[in-house]
Amino acid sequence: MREEELIKGCINEDQACQKALYQKFSGLMYAVCLRYAKHKAEAQDIMQDGFIKVFDNISKFSFNGSFEGWIRRIMVNTALNYYRRSSSHKEQIGIEEYQEGATEPMANSNLGEKELMIIIQQLPEGYKLVFNLYAIEGYSHKEIGEMLDITESTSRSQLSKARKWIQNILEKYNIDANV
Repeated sequence: MREEELIKGCINEDQACQKALYQKFSGLMYAVCLRYAKHKAEAQDIMQDGFIKVFDNISKFSFNGSFEGWIRRIMVNTALNYYRRSSSHKEQIGIEEYQEGATEPMANSNLGEKELMIIIQQLPEGYKLVFNLYAIEGYSHKEIGEMLDITESTSRSQLSKARKWIQNILEKYNIDANV
């Protein structure tokens, strides 16, 4: 079944279409949620909440852009809302001033995606949120600041510290990386 047919079926609350859509996107969206979660069970909870929002709001999808991108945005927002509810994110993120650091996207042919995900999972919460939003999701520091209710300079600082933290882990295990 084509994606457009699945979406229209979901708009009409067709359970078979909802199941097919979930099966089509759940693996990818679980990976998105896992980047923001502390552990697998939390990622599963975030993803389930996200899919409830997808199905509740699917009639608002305009068919102009990428449906996968639309779902991803819902999952990221759900993860951020989960984070806001479950912790005092302002305390964890901090208010440090910007420190100069690398600003290029991560690139390393020696480090696999699975290994990188494991390292990212170990980042402190504030660092992990900013790193994921900037380096993986492609948001600007201004957008991140608005999403997390922090300043742009705090976003830059958290990204710099996240990269330094990742670099230290990679150096500890003698992995060459440009973070």
